[in-house]
Amino acid sequence: MFGHTTAATILLGIGIMLSGCQVCQSSVAGDPADLPYLVNVPQETRSISFENPTGQKGKGGMAASKIGVGRKGAALKNLNPGQTVTLCDFEGPAVIRRMWVTLPAKKENLLGFVIRAYWDHQKSPSIEAPIGDFFGAAHGIAKAYQSAVHSMTDTAGMSIFLPMPFTKHAKITVTNEGTEKYVPFYYQIDLTINETLPEDVGRLHVLYRRENPTTLGEDFTILPKRTGMGRFIGCVIGINNVDKKWWGEGEFKAYLDGDDEFPTICGTGTEDYIGQAWGFHENAFLYGGVSLRRDWLWTLYRWHLKDPLYWKKDIRITLQQIGAGDEGGGGYYNKQEDVSVASFWYESIPSKPLPKLAPYAERIAEGYTPQSGR
Repeated sequence: MFGHTTAATILLGIGIMLSGCQVCQSSVAGDPADLPYLVNVPQETRSISFENPTGQKGKGGMAASKIGVGRKGAALKNLNPGQTVTLCDFEGPAVIRRMWVTLPAKKENLLGFVIRAYWDHQKSPSIEAPIGDFFGAAHGIAKAYQSAVHSMTDTAGMSIFLPMPFTKHAKITVTNEGTEKYVPFYYQIDLTINETLPEDVGRLHVLYRRENPTTLGEDFTILPKRTGMGRFIGCVIGINNVDKKWWGEGEFKAYLDGDDEFPTICGTGTEDYIGQAWGFHENAFLYGGVSLRRDWLWTLYRWHLKDPLYWKKDIRITLQQIGAGDEGGGGYYNKQEDVSVASFWYESIPSKPLPKLAPYAERIAEGYTPQSGR
Protein backbone atom coordinates (compact mmCIF):
# COMPACT_ATOMS: atom_id res chain seq x y z
CA MET A 1 0.00 0.00 0.00
CA PHE A 2 2.84 2.37 0.89
CA GLY A 3 6.19 2.75 -0.85
CA HIS A 4 9.37 2.14 1.13
CA THR A 5 10.03 5.87 1.51
CA THR A 6 6.51 6.57 2.77
CA ALA A 7 6.60 3.65 5.19
CA ALA A 8 9.94 4.76 6.56
CA THR A 9 8.60 8.26 7.03
CA ILE A 10 5.58 6.94 8.92
CA LEU A 11 7.76 4.77 11.18
CA LEU A 12 10.04 7.72 11.84
CA GLY A 13 7.02 9.82 12.71
CA ILE A 14 5.76 7.17 15.11
CA GLY A 15 9.19 7.04 16.73
CA ILE A 16 9.23 10.80 17.16
CA MET A 17 5.72 10.71 18.65
CA LEU A 18 6.69 8.02 21.15
CA SER A 19 9.87 9.88 22.02
CA GLY A 20 7.82 13.02 22.52
CA CYS A 21 5.44 11.13 24.79
CA GLN A 22 8.38 9.88 26.83
CA VAL A 23 9.67 13.42 27.24
CA CYS A 24 6.15 14.58 28.09
CA GLN A 25 5.89 11.91 30.76
CA SER A 26 8.97 13.29 32.47
CA SER A 27 7.06 16.46 33.32
CA VAL A 28 4.06 17.08 35.52
CA ALA A 29 1.94 17.54 32.38
CA GLY A 30 2.29 13.85 31.54
CA ASP A 31 -0.13 11.45 33.18
CA PRO A 32 1.44 7.97 33.50
CA ALA A 33 -2.05 6.47 33.34
CA ASP A 34 -2.36 7.70 29.75
CA LEU A 35 0.83 5.93 28.64
CA PRO A 36 0.97 2.68 30.62
CA TYR A 37 3.15 0.93 28.03
CA LEU A 38 6.13 3.27 28.39
CA VAL A 39 8.78 1.65 30.57
CA ASN A 40 12.00 3.38 29.48
CA VAL A 41 11.43 6.54 31.46
CA PRO A 42 13.67 8.57 33.79
CA GLN A 43 11.27 8.45 36.73
CA GLU A 44 11.57 6.05 39.63
CA THR A 45 8.86 5.18 42.11
CA ARG A 46 9.05 5.76 45.85
CA SER A 47 6.55 5.34 48.67
CA ILE A 48 6.38 6.82 52.15
CA SER A 49 4.56 5.39 55.16
CA PHE A 50 5.31 4.67 58.79
CA GLU A 51 6.97 1.49 57.45
CA ASN A 52 9.36 3.64 55.39
CA PRO A 53 9.10 7.23 56.67
CA THR A 54 12.01 8.52 54.55
CA GLY A 55 10.88 6.85 51.34
CA GLN A 56 14.41 5.64 50.67
CA LYS A 57 15.17 2.77 48.35
CA GLY A 58 15.42 -0.55 50.19
CA LYS A 59 14.45 0.92 53.55
CA GLY A 60 10.85 -0.28 53.90
CA GLY A 61 9.53 -2.73 56.46
CA MET A 62 12.57 -2.62 58.72
CA ALA A 63 10.63 -2.34 61.99
CA ALA A 64 9.88 -5.44 64.01
CA SER A 65 6.62 -6.65 65.52
CA LYS A 66 6.19 -9.55 67.94
CA ILE A 67 6.14 -11.89 64.95
CA GLY A 68 9.42 -10.65 63.52
CA VAL A 69 11.27 -7.98 61.54
CA GLY A 70 9.39 -6.70 58.51
CA ARG A 71 6.10 -8.22 59.65
CA LYS A 72 3.84 -5.22 60.24
CA GLY A 73 6.16 -3.57 62.70
CA ALA A 74 5.18 0.05 62.02
CA ALA A 75 1.86 0.11 60.19
CA LEU A 76 0.32 2.97 62.17
CA LYS A 77 0.68 5.55 64.90
CA ASN A 78 -1.81 6.46 67.58
CA LEU A 79 -2.30 10.22 67.91
CA ASN A 80 -3.53 12.08 70.96
CA PRO A 81 -5.06 15.59 71.01
CA GLY A 82 -2.46 18.21 70.13
CA GLN A 83 -0.06 15.71 68.61
CA THR A 84 1.51 16.36 65.19
CA VAL A 85 3.24 13.76 63.05
CA THR A 86 5.24 14.38 59.87
CA LEU A 87 3.99 12.25 56.99
CA CYS A 88 6.45 13.43 54.37
CA ASP A 89 9.86 15.16 54.51
CA PHE A 90 11.21 14.58 51.03
CA GLU A 91 13.64 16.21 48.60
CA GLY A 92 12.57 17.04 45.04
CA PRO A 93 12.11 17.31 42.20
CA ALA A 94 9.26 14.84 42.55
CA VAL A 95 5.53 14.47 42.11
CA ILE A 96 3.19 12.92 44.65
CA ARG A 97 0.85 10.77 42.59
CA ARG A 98 -1.48 9.36 45.21
CA MET A 99 -2.07 9.74 48.92
CA TRP A 100 -4.12 7.33 51.04
CA VAL A 101 -5.07 7.57 54.71
CA THR A 102 -7.45 5.98 57.12
CA LEU A 103 -8.53 6.52 60.70
CA PRO A 104 -11.76 5.71 62.57
CA ALA A 105 -14.63 7.24 60.58
CA LYS A 106 -15.90 9.58 63.29
CA LYS A 107 -16.91 13.20 62.84
CA GLU A 108 -14.51 14.18 65.62
CA ASN A 109 -11.61 12.70 63.61
CA LEU A 110 -12.53 13.76 60.09
CA LEU A 111 -13.03 17.37 61.22
CA GLY A 112 -10.47 17.28 64.02
CA PHE A 113 -7.43 15.99 62.14
CA VAL A 114 -5.81 18.70 59.99
CA ILE A 115 -3.48 18.06 57.07
CA ARG A 116 -0.90 20.68 56.11
CA ALA A 117 1.52 20.68 53.17
CA TYR A 118 4.52 22.98 52.72
CA TRP A 119 6.07 23.11 49.25
CA ASP A 120 9.68 24.04 48.56
CA HIS A 121 10.49 25.47 51.98
CA GLN A 122 7.64 27.97 52.19
CA LYS A 123 6.97 28.85 55.82
CA SER A 124 3.19 28.91 55.44
CA PRO A 125 1.24 25.83 54.33
CA SER A 126 -0.22 25.69 50.84
CA ILE A 127 -2.63 22.98 52.00
CA GLU A 128 -4.49 23.37 55.30
CA ALA A 129 -7.78 21.57 55.76
CA PRO A 130 -9.61 19.04 57.91
CA ILE A 131 -8.54 15.65 56.67
CA GLY A 132 -12.08 14.60 55.79
CA ASP A 133 -12.72 17.60 53.54
CA PHE A 134 -9.29 17.25 51.91
CA PHE A 135 -10.23 13.71 50.93
CA GLY A 136 -13.76 14.60 49.80
CA ALA A 137 -15.89 14.09 52.92
CA ALA A 138 -17.77 17.19 54.08
CA HIS A 139 -19.57 17.36 57.45
CA GLY A 140 -17.15 14.82 58.93
CA ILE A 141 -19.13 12.00 57.28
CA ALA A 142 -17.41 9.28 55.26
CA LYS A 143 -19.53 7.96 52.41
CA ALA A 144 -18.40 5.47 49.78
CA TYR A 145 -17.99 7.11 46.37
CA GLN A 146 -15.47 7.75 43.61
CA SER A 147 -14.70 10.76 41.44
CA ALA A 148 -11.85 11.75 39.15
CA VAL A 149 -10.00 13.08 42.21
CA HIS A 150 -11.10 11.03 45.24
CA SER A 151 -12.10 7.56 46.29
CA MET A 152 -13.60 6.78 49.68
CA THR A 153 -15.18 3.95 51.63
CA ASP A 154 -17.82 4.16 54.34
CA THR A 155 -15.07 3.29 56.79
CA ALA A 156 -12.88 6.26 55.77
CA GLY A 157 -10.42 4.52 53.51
CA MET A 158 -9.60 7.73 51.63
CA SER A 159 -7.45 8.41 48.55
CA ILE A 160 -6.63 11.51 46.50
CA PHE A 161 -5.08 11.32 43.03
CA LEU A 162 -4.36 14.96 42.15
CA PRO A 163 -0.64 15.24 41.30
CA MET A 164 1.35 17.32 43.77
CA PRO A 165 4.64 18.50 42.21
CA PHE A 166 7.52 20.10 44.08
CA THR A 167 10.96 21.10 42.88
CA LYS A 168 13.05 21.19 46.04
CA HIS A 169 11.23 19.84 49.09
CA ALA A 170 7.88 18.67 50.42
CA LYS A 171 6.77 18.57 54.02
CA ILE A 172 3.35 17.19 54.96
CA THR A 173 2.03 16.94 58.50
CA VAL A 174 -1.16 15.85 60.21
CA THR A 175 -2.29 17.16 63.60
CA ASN A 176 -4.96 15.84 65.92
CA GLU A 177 -6.73 19.09 66.81
CA GLY A 178 -9.79 17.25 68.07
CA THR A 179 -10.69 15.65 71.37
CA GLU A 180 -10.37 11.95 70.53
CA LYS A 181 -7.55 10.14 72.31
CA TYR A 182 -5.18 7.48 70.99
CA VAL A 183 -6.58 7.59 67.45
CA PRO A 184 -5.02 4.97 65.13
CA PHE A 185 -3.79 6.61 61.94
CA TYR A 186 -2.47 4.90 58.80
CA TYR A 187 -1.18 6.47 55.59
CA GLN A 188 0.79 5.93 52.40
CA ILE A 189 2.17 8.50 49.91
CA ASP A 190 3.21 7.27 46.46
CA LEU A 191 5.44 9.51 44.37
CA THR A 192 7.80 9.61 41.39
CA ILE A 193 11.29 11.08 41.46
CA ASN A 194 13.67 12.29 38.72
CA GLU A 195 10.94 14.57 37.42
CA THR A 196 11.65 17.46 35.04
CA LEU A 197 9.68 20.39 36.42
CA PRO A 198 9.78 24.11 35.63
CA GLU A 199 10.41 26.36 38.62
CA ASP A 200 7.03 28.03 38.18
CA VAL A 201 5.09 24.76 38.10
CA GLY A 202 1.80 25.06 39.95
CA ARG A 203 1.81 23.61 43.46
CA LEU A 204 -1.41 22.20 44.83
CA HIS A 205 -3.20 24.52 47.25
CA VAL A 206 -6.23 23.57 49.35
CA LEU A 207 -8.28 25.88 51.56
CA TYR A 208 -11.14 25.07 53.95
CA ARG A 209 -13.80 27.63 54.84
CA ARG A 210 -17.11 27.47 56.69
CA GLU A 211 -19.82 30.07 57.26
CA ASN A 212 -22.45 29.00 59.79
CA PRO A 213 -24.63 30.66 58.65
CA THR A 214 -23.85 32.63 55.52
CA THR A 215 -24.76 36.32 55.42
CA LEU A 216 -28.18 36.99 53.95
CA GLY A 217 -27.87 38.47 50.48
CA GLU A 218 -24.08 38.05 50.28
CA ASP A 219 -22.41 35.37 48.18
CA PHE A 220 -20.42 32.70 49.98
CA THR A 221 -16.73 32.84 49.08
CA ILE A 222 -15.41 29.56 47.71
CA LEU A 223 -11.99 30.98 46.91
CA PRO A 224 -10.85 34.33 48.33
CA LYS A 225 -8.91 36.53 45.93
CA ARG A 226 -5.62 35.04 44.74
CA THR A 227 -3.14 36.94 42.61
CA GLY A 228 -0.53 35.82 40.15
CA MET A 229 -1.17 32.97 37.74
CA GLY A 230 -2.97 29.70 38.40
CA ARG A 231 -5.65 27.16 37.68
CA PHE A 232 -8.74 26.47 39.77
CA ILE A 233 -9.29 22.71 39.96
CA GLY A 234 -12.56 22.45 41.86
CA CYS A 235 -14.18 22.10 45.25
CA VAL A 236 -15.96 19.90 47.76
CA ILE A 237 -18.99 21.74 49.16
CA GLY A 238 -20.91 20.87 52.32
CA ILE A 239 -24.47 22.22 52.63
CA ASN A 240 -26.46 21.97 55.86
CA ASN A 241 -29.93 23.04 54.76
CA VAL A 242 -31.12 23.71 58.27
CA ASP A 243 -34.36 25.48 57.33
CA LYS A 244 -35.39 22.55 55.10
CA LYS A 245 -36.44 24.83 52.25
CA TRP A 246 -35.27 24.58 48.63
CA TRP A 247 -31.81 26.07 48.36
CA GLY A 248 -30.25 25.22 45.00
CA GLU A 249 -30.77 28.35 42.89
CA GLY A 250 -27.54 30.13 43.84
CA GLU A 251 -25.15 30.80 40.97
CA PHE A 252 -21.43 29.94 40.78
CA LYS A 253 -19.33 32.99 39.86
CA ALA A 254 -15.67 33.26 38.89
CA TYR A 255 -14.16 36.75 38.87
CA LEU A 256 -11.11 36.61 36.61
CA ASP A 257 -8.22 38.98 35.88
CA GLY A 258 -9.56 42.29 37.05
CA ASP A 259 -13.30 41.55 37.18
CA ASP A 260 -14.93 43.87 39.70
CA GLU A 261 -18.69 44.05 40.11
CA PHE A 262 -19.57 41.37 37.59
CA PRO A 263 -17.78 38.07 36.85
CA THR A 264 -16.60 36.59 33.59
CA ILE A 265 -18.10 33.20 34.46
CA CYS A 266 -21.62 33.01 35.88
CA GLY A 267 -23.50 29.73 36.15
CA THR A 268 -27.25 29.16 36.25
CA GLY A 269 -27.70 27.47 39.62
CA THR A 270 -25.98 25.32 42.21
CA GLU A 271 -27.36 22.01 40.95
CA ASP A 272 -26.41 23.06 37.42
CA TYR A 273 -22.82 23.84 38.46
CA ILE A 274 -22.22 20.28 39.63
CA GLY A 275 -23.80 18.85 36.48
CA GLN A 276 -27.28 18.03 37.77
CA ALA A 277 -30.71 19.51 37.06
CA TRP A 278 -34.18 19.90 38.55
CA GLY A 279 -32.93 19.33 42.06
CA PHE A 280 -30.15 17.27 43.59
CA HIS A 281 -29.79 13.55 43.13
CA GLU A 282 -27.33 11.27 44.89
CA ASN A 283 -25.13 10.48 41.91
CA ALA A 284 -21.34 10.47 42.04
CA PHE A 285 -19.81 11.06 38.62
CA LEU A 286 -16.21 11.67 37.54
CA TYR A 287 -16.29 15.45 37.41
CA GLY A 288 -19.26 16.49 39.53
CA GLY A 289 -22.15 15.24 41.59
CA VAL A 290 -23.66 14.58 44.99
CA SER A 291 -21.71 12.10 47.09
CA LEU A 292 -23.84 12.41 50.23
CA ARG A 293 -27.48 13.13 50.99
CA ARG A 294 -28.37 12.48 54.62
CA ASP A 295 -31.35 14.24 56.18
CA TRP A 296 -30.58 17.91 55.40
CA LEU A 297 -26.87 17.41 54.85
CA TRP A 298 -25.45 17.42 51.33
CA THR A 299 -21.95 16.95 49.97
CA LEU A 300 -21.40 18.27 46.44
CA TYR A 301 -18.25 18.34 44.33
CA ARG A 302 -17.09 19.70 40.99
CA TRP A 303 -13.75 19.19 39.17
CA HIS A 304 -12.57 21.47 36.36
CA LEU A 305 -10.25 18.91 34.79
CA LYS A 306 -11.78 18.68 31.31
CA ASP A 307 -12.96 22.30 31.36
CA PRO A 308 -9.94 24.12 32.82
CA LEU A 309 -10.46 27.35 34.72
CA TYR A 310 -7.27 29.41 34.33
CA TRP A 311 -6.42 32.86 35.58
CA LYS A 312 -3.52 35.10 34.56
CA LYS A 313 -3.60 37.94 37.12
CA ASP A 314 -6.17 37.25 39.83
CA ILE A 315 -9.23 35.19 40.70
CA ARG A 316 -12.10 35.16 43.18
CA ILE A 317 -14.88 32.56 43.27
CA THR A 318 -18.25 32.74 45.01
CA LEU A 319 -21.52 30.82 45.34
CA GLN A 320 -24.91 32.39 46.06
CA GLN A 321 -27.53 31.11 48.52
CA ILE A 322 -30.87 31.52 46.76
CA GLY A 323 -34.11 29.65 47.21
CA ALA A 324 -37.32 29.54 45.21
CA GLY A 325 -40.96 29.18 46.21
CA ASP A 326 -43.64 31.01 48.11
CA GLU A 327 -41.20 32.66 50.53
CA GLY A 328 -41.26 36.45 50.16
CA GLY A 329 -44.15 36.54 47.72
CA GLY A 330 -43.03 33.76 45.41
CA GLY A 331 -40.14 33.30 42.98
CA TYR A 332 -36.49 33.59 43.96
CA TYR A 333 -35.39 34.84 47.37
CA ASN A 334 -32.17 35.18 49.34
CA LYS A 335 -31.65 32.67 52.13
CA GLN A 336 -29.01 31.55 54.59
CA GLU A 337 -27.23 28.22 54.80
CA ASP A 338 -24.53 26.52 56.80
CA VAL A 339 -21.90 26.15 54.06
CA SER A 340 -18.40 24.69 54.09
CA VAL A 341 -15.96 24.23 51.23
CA ALA A 342 -12.59 22.73 50.48
CA SER A 343 -11.27 24.48 47.38
CA PHE A 344 -8.43 23.06 45.27
CA TRP A 345 -6.16 24.99 42.90
CA TYR A 346 -2.64 25.21 41.52
CA GLU A 347 -0.44 28.28 41.63
CA SER A 348 3.30 28.80 41.57
CA ILE A 349 5.29 29.86 44.61
CA PRO A 350 6.02 32.00 46.46
CA SER A 351 2.31 32.20 47.20
CA LYS A 352 0.61 34.31 49.82
CA PRO A 353 -0.49 32.59 53.04
CA LEU A 354 -3.92 31.03 53.24
CA PRO A 355 -6.57 32.67 55.41
CA LYS A 356 -6.52 31.41 58.98
CA LEU A 357 -8.16 28.02 59.47
CA ALA A 358 -11.25 27.99 61.69
CA PRO A 359 -10.61 26.32 65.04
CA TYR A 360 -11.92 22.84 65.77
CA ALA A 361 -14.87 24.11 67.83
CA GLU A 362 -16.16 26.07 64.83
CA ARG A 363 -15.54 23.26 62.38
CA ILE A 364 -17.51 20.72 64.40
CA ALA A 365 -20.31 23.02 65.61
CA GLU A 366 -23.88 22.10 64.77
CA GLY A 367 -25.63 24.08 62.08
CA TYR A 368 -27.27 27.33 63.10
CA THR A 369 -30.88 27.39 64.26
CA PRO A 370 -32.94 29.77 62.11
CA GLN A 371 -35.44 30.46 64.91
CA SER A 372 -32.66 31.67 67.20
CA GLY A 373 -31.80 34.56 64.92
CA ARG A 374 -28.14 33.51 64.69
